[in-house]
Amino acid sequence: MSQRSGRLAMAALVAGGLVLLSACGDSDDGGKDGGSSSQGAQAKTLGKVSMPKVTKDTNSMGMWVTGENFVKGDLDKIVGYSPDGAKTDWTIELDGEICWASPHTTEDGRTAVLFKDGKGSDAECTQVGLVDLNKGELVWQKEGTDTEGNDGIDFDEVTISGNTIAAGGTGGGGAWSLEGKPLWKPEYVADCDDDGYAGGDDKLVALRVCSSVESSTDKLEIQTVDPTTRKVLSSYTLDGEFERAHVLSTAPLVVAADTGDSDGGSGVTDILTIDDSAKQGKLVNSIDVLAKGFQPDCPAVNVEGCKDLALDKKSSTVYLSSEVDVDNGGPGEKITGVNFKTGKQTGRTKMAESRSLTPLSTEKDGTLIAYQGSMYSEAGGVVRIDPKTFEITQIQKNPDAMKKVESDMEIYGDARMLFTDKKLYMGSDMATRPTSDSKGRPLAVVFGTA
Repeated sequence: MSQRSGRLAMAALVAGGLVLLSACGDSDDGGKDGGSSSQGAQAKTLGKVSMPKVTKDTNSMGMWVTGENFVKGDLDKIVGYSPDGAKTDWTIELDGEICWASPHTTEDGRTAVLFKDGKGSDAECTQVGLVDLNKGELVWQKEGTDTEGNDGIDFDEVTISGNTIAAGGTGGGGAWSLEGKPLWKPEYVADCDDDGYAGGDDKLVALRVCSSVESSTDKLEIQTVDPTTRKVLSSYTLDGEFERAHVLSTAPLVVAADTGDSDGGSGVTDILTIDDSAKQGKLVNSIDVLAKGFQPDCPAVNVEGCKDLALDKKSSTVYLSSEVDVDNGGPGEKITGVNFKTGKQTGRTKMAESRSLTPLSTEKDGTLIAYQGSMYSEAGGVVRIDPKTFEITQIQKNPDAMKKVESDMEIYGDARMLFTDKKLYMGSDMATRPTSDSKGRPLAVVFGTA
């Protein structure tokens, strides 16, 4: 396979933790400033998942909530718990460490995971699996093979869209149907490879990366493809200044790209909206994230996996935290809404008084759900932000006894958060070796009012 310099340079991922001081002033680019009101219900700690014992940091990706279970990736396994996280319902043992887990699920609760082919130091991320989150079953696992029949292809990530599971990486991309039938395979030798795919919305988008001996710069191409044949339906080539790209949404097609200048390891300098309705894609709008001081968090070399932002597709709004410290990054103390088709600001919240505000998701009516970080004196919680007035209303407050656990999970644990059915789920993408400061930190915790 082709070797690419520069593309694998890892950017530091800094999860937002305890925020002490904001360096962001008010901007004068329009929009509304919202206030805050009322204190929400007092939540309890409903359940905790213990941190597995490891001697080095190990991937534990994957966190889903179904109608029956809270499901968390663990050390060489996936575990289904009761919705409150208090009781173990089932366990799926895997051959090795989880390398990547798709956030998308089918209507019947199936998803895709990528894991290693063993537990030794020479194990690689070659195993793609279809997981039934409702039944607690590994439906099948497949090993990637290329067009010449070589097996053991090492992938970087996996996603699911409609009836297709697609995995990509520096060795190229391959796909399978939900029945496990191969749809396409990585090419044995190629100047262009599928580094990864983005799924959801029954669409599949590929990041195609091409290298050549004439140029030291790789060409990045965003392709909307047929999920069963990989026929290119639409293609858009990014400007040569961009070194990496991540897909925030497939429908509409919204891409976070990085020129290599992103501060604090966020992996994003610009957010691009692309019209992929024709064979030749067109740029609709570009938001200069770096100049405006927004701080989404995207993994260095993966197509999916961005966090600290939320999209409302109905209103074409992306919600972004303002960064606090240009050098350190992390979620800021206010959230701004920006129309990703026009680039116009739709509003912003007031400062959150020395605590972080992290966009999580939007509801059907466009209301934004956000996490309000902990601080020295009290725990964090969940807030609702009105999309018109940007007024903040607290939904629930986490127990103060857990404020250190919250901040530790954000700072040390590369935390991901989900809020559903009046429960806040916080889980780490990484099982980490304890330190004197983080001893007792869980792999996941569930807060709720009932």
